Formats: sequence, structure tokens, C-alpha cells
Amino acid sequence: MTALLFFSKLDDMNVSRLLLGNIAVVLKAPKYAENIGAAARSCFNMGLSRLILVRDEYPEREAMAKMATHNAVHIIDNMEVHEHLADALAPFSFVIGTTARLGRKRTTEQSPREIVANTLPLLENNAIAILFGPEDRGLTNDDLKYCQFTSSIATADFSSLNLAQAVAIHCYEFYYAIVEQTRENPALPEYASTHQLEQMYCHVEDALLEIDFLDHKSHKYWMRNIRQFLGRIRLTAKEANIIRGICRKFLWFQNNRSLTVHNELEKQ
Repeated sequence: MTALLFFSKLDDMNVSRLLLGNIAVVLKAPKYAENIGAAARSCFNMGLSRLILVRDEYPEREAMAKMATHNAVHIIDNMEVHEHLADALAPFSFVIGTTARLGRKRTTEQSPREIVANTLPLLENNAIAILFGPEDRGLTNDDLKYCQFTSSIATADFSSLNLAQAVAIHCYEFYYAIVEQTRENPALPEYASTHQLEQMYCHVEDALLEIDFLDHKSHKYWMRNIRQFLGRIRLTAKEANIIRGICRKFLWFQNNRSLTVHNELEKQ
């Protein structure tokens, strides 16, 4: 790895950390401490470190830590706790409200992936919160007044997901968009040039004529079909050379065989 590529990768990592650091998961009045721990685990797995809780009292730490596992327990220990939602959301420029319910007074819901596409350009210079409501009733219309975006996860049948599952899906979509899509794409192979392909087609044609697969009268028609077939494969330069090599070897073998037969007949 060159020094330039190494530092480029470091820059990508730093940018990813910066963007992920501008995202917070806010849980409003979750009923079960275990769901808070599971949410912390999802945050940790997807590179998010900020978890905010809106609740009257601090939940049982042991129950949260058990679900968070030792890897994500630090997120539980550093979790912000607020009594009022307005205080929790005060530092954020944009808030994404999550809901499974539809209503005339609600903004148009988008999928988590659509939400990420719309908010990703904002992340560099703005803090964004993803707001989740209680397990039994979700966010109210009064909660959603703070939200500029509303996200809803489509399901096949049952209308809602577990709180921790919803957190995991939203965290994953942000992680994938920020980290996975910015990873270095593998270099495309060197495809065969027109010149290389034409040399290959000449050898293919000679070999097929040699074994009478192609008729001298109609070989152009059949070669046109063969060209179309091989053209759809998008041969690399290496593959075109392999095919040429096979045809050359085949023609050499046929010529030597014919010469051997000719010599044997002469001896007779």
C-alpha cells in the first residue's frame, strides 16, 4: 500500500467517524431496560457512540448492561439522561422521528434508506437525532412536532417492530451509507481491446473452419453470432489471450497431425 493510499484510507476513516459522531439515538420513555441495552449494542455495532435517554428515572443498569454486552457497556455508562424531550433534542439541527402509525396530521413517512439519502448531505455540519418512542405506543403527534423527517419501516404483516430492532435498522442504514459505500472499490480488470478481440476472432474462425464446424460459404453468418455471444461476456485481455492460445495450439496440433498422416501415406 502506497503512503498516499494509506493516508487516503485514514482520511476516509476520520470522515466516517466524524459523520457517525454527528448522529445520536434518542429513546423517549422506553419501558424496558433490556431494550435500552440492546439499542446501545446496535449503536456500538454500527459505529454510533451517542445514546440519549428521556425518562423520569434511571433504569436498572445491570439489565441494560447485560443486553449491551461488555463491548457496548461504555455507551450505557456515558448515556445522557433527560427528563424532558425538548432538552434532549435541543442541540440537534435535525430530528428524525420513527413511527409505524399513519395519520392525516403526520408528515409523510419515508423508509430509513430514503431518510439516510436525504439527511446524509446535512451530516458534515449538523447534528442529527433519530428519535424513538415507547414500545407500546410510539411517538405522539406532540413528540413529532420536533421532527423534520419521519421514518417508517415497512413490514410484511405485523405493523411494528421491537424497539431494539428499529434502532438496529436505522443505525445500519446510516453506517452502510457512510462507511461501506465509501470503501475503495476494487479496480476493474483490463478488458480486451478491439485489436486483441479481432486477433482472437481470427484464430477462432481459423480453428472452427479447420474442423468444418463453419462452412466456407456461410461462415461469416455464424461468426457474426459467435462474435455477439463472446461480446456479451466482456472478455478481459487475459481471457482473450487464453482463447487465442487454445486456438493456436489446436491449429498446430491439426497441422502436425495432417503432416504425420501425409508422411505415413508417402511411406506406403
